[in-house]
Amino acid sequence: MSRALARSHTGPKPDTSGSFLVFAATPSGGRRLGMHRARDRRQLGEDLRKGRLVAIKTWSLPSWAGTDNKVRLKDQAELHLQLSQLLVRGVPLVEALDVTSTAVAARTKPRVERMRDLVAAGSSFSDACEQVAIFDRVTISVYRAAERTGDLAGAAKQLSLTTRRQLAISGKVGTLMIYPAIVLSISVIVTTGMLTMIVPRIGKALEGAGVELPWFTRMMVVAGIFLKDNWLIATLTVLACVTAAVFAREGIARFVGRASRSIPILKDVVMAQEAARFFTVMAAMTRSGITLAEALGTAVAAIGHPALKKQLSSLRTKLVEGGVLRNLIDRVDALPVPTRRLLIAAERAGDLESAFETLAQDMADELDRRSSRLLAALEPLLIVMMFLMIGTLLLSIMIPLMKLSGQQLG
Repeated sequence: MSRALARSHTGPKPDTSGSFLVFAATPSGGRRLGMHRARDRRQLGEDLRKGRLVAIKTWSLPSWAGTDNKVRLKDQAELHLQLSQLLVRGVPLVEALDVTSTAVAARTKPRVERMRDLVAAGSSFSDACEQVAIFDRVTISVYRAAERTGDLAGAAKQLSLTTRRQLAISGKVGTLMIYPAIVLSISVIVTTGMLTMIVPRIGKALEGAGVELPWFTRMMVVAGIFLKDNWLIATLTVLACVTAAVFAREGIARFVGRASRSIPILKDVVMAQEAARFFTVMAAMTRSGITLAEALGTAVAAIGHPALKKQLSSLRTKLVEGGVLRNLIDRVDALPVPTRRLLIAAERAGDLESAFETLAQDMADELDRRSSRLLAALEPLLIVMMFLMIGTLLLSIMIPLMKLSGQQLG
């Protein structure tokens, strides 16, 4: 523990890079405007020279306006895969990083090249990863442990599998969000079009025909005319709301997180996602020779479910204090009973590494099943919401039309 604390105080600090808006000249004499990330203006100039660009004007951007500092999981998975394939064939690390830099996206390439330069200058691979902030602390811990055991290629291979599993989990969660977003967006567009273009015209035509409009129809007509005549104000209001949501995104995310853990069907999906993430991290770390207590500390930090996080943190604390693991596992009632029984059996057999790997895959499959159920439940709910949005406008038109037809028949 003391060595870990000493390393945290004396080791290299992560790269605190910032975002810059750059107006640069190209070798052909053209001009290019774009965003670049760099630690400072000196590194920015070096990166531009490598890209054969000459800075004409640069502007430092605030952190909230800059590009995302995180490297995409897809690039991380490719980096792990390339490293594992090259290192296992005996390619030196510096050369492996040089080749890997050509396999990742353009925005990630400067970081890999800087990692190569740091390793060539004598830094360890894990310290280089920490300085350029290309991975999270879970991945860096795995690589640091692999350097101690001398199995960097094996760690890269395991992390490649882990990252691709995380990509699959993220894809499932993204699918759950995209489908309702598309349906609701279409509903809002159709409703806005009907409210501003169709309802006012029909309302005026019915009033001209001597039909007394119900209060609800009059309200829809007035709202449609207001939006049509004041579209600029309405647009600015929407933009202001979007801007406020961007600045308050952390609070909104916390609210959505609390709500998602309370809704009956959705909370099962959230729990499966958190459990899959936890066991994926545990599988990657324990196979790299990291102690169970250290792996638990890192894996617990990777999950966000309050109940599961609290129980696993308590398990780790009591395990460090000398508790019996099988007894502690049985108290983590946030996990399903079969999961706890499997962990207890694996602990008795001394094969927790395989159990973590198996549970990571099982939880990913469980997440897939629960996501499918949630989508099946969302479909009728979305249909009802579409009816409430579009059907309300249709009723505001149909009711006075039915009155008009009744007057004509009478």
